[in-house]
Amino acid sequence: MTWRTLRPGERVVVRRRRDDDPAPGEPPYTDVLGEVVTIDDDGLVVRTRRADVDVPGADVVLWKRVPPALPRRAR
Repeated sequence: MTWRTLRPGERVVVRRRRDDDPAPGEPPYTDVLGEVVTIDDDGLVVRTRRADVDVPGADVVLWKRVPPALPRRAR
């Protein structure tokens, strides 16, 4: 299955190649967790807790759908 089967509104985790040049010993990949905002032939945009992240399709290594986030606990 390809990432192109995802739909806006789905919650996903996407493993992607890093767009910076990792130092020796650092992992070459990073994960993006959030809700798919848009998707097209060039890639997808995932809304995380902090920001919308543009993920080029060529950088997607793995992905999977994940369940909705649990509600935050009151302190």
